[in-house]
Amino acid sequence: MEKHVGRDAAAVRFDDPWYDALASGWGELDGTGAPAQVSPPAADVTGSAHGHSAAEIYLEVQASAAFQEVRSRYRRFVVPATLAFFTWYLAYVVVATTAHGLMARPVFGAVNVAMLAGLGQFLTTFLLTWAYVRHARLRRDRAALDLRWNTQEMTRGAQR
Repeated sequence: MEKHVGRDAAAVRFDDPWYDALASGWGELDGTGAPAQVSPPAADVTGSAHGHSAAEIYLEVQASAAFQEVRSRYRRFVVPATLAFFTWYLAYVVVATTAHGLMARPVFGAVNVAMLAGLGQFLTTFLLTWAYVRHARLRRDRAALDLRWNTQEMTRGAQR
């Protein structure tokens, strides 16, 4: 973060490339009141970055096949897992409020179906968290780290 001294002492500039990339999205202005102009993204994230702004570099990375693959892997896990868990949770709530006889049925001792289903909610939360972490570690972390490394190299090259 860089602070300006003098007349515009309250103005602060953030040297965060993610902030710059977000600030140059659709419908954003370039600071002069004109729409931001961004060069068309390239398909390769390993190309030369000389003369590119941080925003252009991050938009280039975002449009790359490698980034899209990481996002696709993320969505292929998260969307079905979220739908499955939400369906299971909704089913539990609906059955708990409509089928009192089923939920009150004893399984063993003082434990009934409702208690087992409630504990099952906690168990599935922990299992889903474990599955998400495992999926991220095995399917996305390496590719995301490679993208991050390439992006940092490109932004360093652009600053020189």
